[in-house]
Parts: sequence; C-alpha cells; structure tokens
Amino acid sequence: MPDVHTPQQRSYNMSRIKGKDTKPELLVRKFLHARGFRYKLHDKTL
Repeated sequence: MPDVHTPQQRSYNMSRIKGKDTKPELLVRKFLHARGFRYKLHDKTL
C-alpha cells in the first residue's frame, strides 16, 4: 500500500501525536487520586 503523504506531511502528522498525558490517561489518574490511590508514574524500584 503506497503512502499517500509526502515525507514532510508525514513528519508533521507524527510530530503532533503525543504519547503522554492523553485525556483518557488524565481522567483515570484523577479518578484514582480522588479515591485515595497514590502512585508514582516512573518509579525506578519496579
């Protein structure tokens, strides 16, 4: 399947995609925190 975007368009699109702190992720974190769950996102001891 050929790519329908130019390399410049593809680069722009991919630069807009963020993998951290998405809206669903923040909703889950707020839900858990409000119910008393405490956690670390990047704990080195795991």
